[in-house]
Amino acid sequence: MTVKERLLQVEERIHRAAARAGRRREEITLVAVTKTFPAAVIREGYEAGLRDFGENYVQEFEAKRPAVTDLAGARFHLVGHLQSNKARRAAELFDSIQTVDTAKLARRLNECGRLLEVMIEVRLSEEETKSGVPPGELGALVKLVRSLPNLKLVGLMTMPPWFEDPERARPYFARLRELAADFSLSCLSMGMSGDFEVAIEEGATHIRLGTALFGPRTRP
Repeated sequence: MTVKERLLQVEERIHRAAARAGRRREEITLVAVTKTFPAAVIREGYEAGLRDFGENYVQEFEAKRPAVTDLAGARFHLVGHLQSNKARRAAELFDSIQTVDTAKLARRLNECGRLLEVMIEVRLSEEETKSGVPPGELGALVKLVRSLPNLKLVGLMTMPPWFEDPERARPYFARLRELAADFSLSCLSMGMSGDFEVAIEEGATHIRLGTALFGPRTRP
């Protein structure tokens, strides 16, 4: 199946989920996650109509970037954990950083001197492998990020535990929506290939899909 065919199927599912929630399709940004896929797949996605792409690793996208610089209107989001020592390069490569989770990282990104759209990643799971700021520390980080002149805070991001039943992710999505409302933040990046319809029903404005669009990942 081609990317274009998969995208058509995904779009049908997005429309149905939005309709169930009384929302408009235009409220939802589809971020195509292309980690481990070559630049040619980004180009194929672009030709199919995709414009927002997500990558997990600075170094991996750095190698792909020269092959996609000509894609007019394409936006690139960092959706993986970012170490503060790679902040400068990330600020140069990406249009949006969705995974700000510490004051140190926020300050490093601000020091890069480029106006950058950011989201704060919130850890709502007890899993130690998950990144993000705990909800109890979110207020302080929101206040700091909002004080930094080169960062534009637009919303929150989270990654719940993986469940066989996507309904089990619903409480995590609902909690992120509540936290965003507490701080008057309008964007919610939540929902992946296995649970994005539930995320849309709970208010997601950005969904991050990889395998639903590109098929199973093959590690290099």
